[in-house]
Amino acid sequence: MTATTPATVPRALSRRLRAVQVGAAAEGFMLWVPIEKLFQTEIGFDAATIGLMAAAYAAVVPLLEVPTGILADRWSRKGILILASLAAAASALLGGLSQSVPLYIVAAMVLGIYFALSSGTVDSVVYDTVVEETGSSDLYERWMGRVRIVESVSLAASAVLGGVVAELTSTRLTYFLTIPFALAAVVAYLRFDEPQLHRAEERTALRDHVSTTLHAMVAAPRVRTTILVLALTALLSQTVFEFGPLWLVDLQAPPGAYGPYWALLVGTLGVGGYLAGRLDLDRRALVAVLAVVLVGAAVLLSTVRQLIVVAAAQTVLALVLAMLGIHAGRLLHDAVSSRIRAGVSSGAGTFSWLLFLPFSLILGALARRDGVQTAGWLVVGAAAVLAVLLVIVAMRSPRTAPSPEPDPTDVVRADVTGPPPVDLVCQELVTVVSDYLDGVLPAEWRDRVDEHLSGCDGCSAYLGQLRAMLDRLAELELQQGRPPQSLM
Repeated sequence: MTATTPATVPRALSRRLRAVQVGAAAEGFMLWVPIEKLFQTEIGFDAATIGLMAAAYAAVVPLLEVPTGILADRWSRKGILILASLAAAASALLGGLSQSVPLYIVAAMVLGIYFALSSGTVDSVVYDTVVEETGSSDLYERWMGRVRIVESVSLAASAVLGGVVAELTSTRLTYFLTIPFALAAVVAYLRFDEPQLHRAEERTALRDHVSTTLHAMVAAPRVRTTILVLALTALLSQTVFEFGPLWLVDLQAPPGAYGPYWALLVGTLGVGGYLAGRLDLDRRALVAVLAVVLVGAAVLLSTVRQLIVVAAAQTVLALVLAMLGIHAGRLLHDAVSSRIRAGVSSGAGTFSWLLFLPFSLILGALARRDGVQTAGWLVVGAAAVLAVLLVIVAMRSPRTAPSPEPDPTDVVRADVTGPPPVDLVCQELVTVVSDYLDGVLPAEWRDRVDEHLSGCDGCSAYLGQLRAMLDRLAELELQQGRPPQSLM
């Protein structure tokens, strides 16, 4: 076995994840995004048909997210990323060819397929690659943050360039010029060395796989809470990007303010990704501060009518949400098996869309009737719920992977004379693992341990290490003529 030093691990990760970063950057180079509404008006869209297009797009994503996530788990996550890039290219092609509303709506629905394919897949391959190279998920936030940084830079650059191209040539050309970048992402993903953690476990029938994925999303309280955190984070982030400009319209901001404002919002994706990899978001004090900032920024949107304050509040809100999204993603991946990781992550995305649809309708209706500041209290309410959930999650142990050599002075042995907990955590498994291996653990506890092992890569690896060590010790003792001893 070749020894891997700490210095070589980041270099190995960098080599393997470079293709993902290049692919993400290429996919984010959508030149048509900044001029989409202008192009839509040129081909006959009005407010009603724009709403129809949004509804069609919003219906596609949640319908396909979980099925495509399960397909990624059972087939190939690299293959799903390639299909996503092809869908992005097809959407740009159809958009550029559109001369009327119906074909453009089809292009928007194909773009929804792209987002459904990508949802839960990129973060799953980053997480599994980090675990394969390092043996833990400690570096996940840092490397997922780097992916978000290149996405942010790509989005910002394409927004500026798309406006220039539309000004100098035509709005339609921005769609056609986007296609080569989407195809470049296909080439990048073809060169990606896909992690194989999700294929390490025994393959099950499709029906059982679907059942296991759905069960993982609803059965374990920690997973349910984390999915809700992810869904609310995505809901609030999408609200800022979709409805944030309404605050500028309400305050009669000059046209020149929209460019810097949008650049600030897009930039939060990269800065948030960088900070998520540098800050210890497992610290309760830091999480509490972020929760307060989250609610405080939302309150400013409903109480202040100064343009610079509103823009700053939205920027801070988007920045905190970008950090929390990456951190919550790691917590979710820590809590589930690699075999179902993309499916569960996609399920969180589906839930966020199901929440966003009614939320956006109510927010839009309130904004039209009472103004955006009144509607902003809905954002405050969602931010407050998210803040409470963040504190709850922070009060629990965020890591699922136990230390290979736990310090017995730091672990209190679980009381196996009573009923097992509904949601067995890793620390409790560590204290009963000897009884489990010796076959003396009560049946109820053994069932709970088996359930935990089925969804926890860290504990499964830990148990495998213990069994290998015991097998080796047994061989040595037999060679010395002594009977094998139990773990204890």
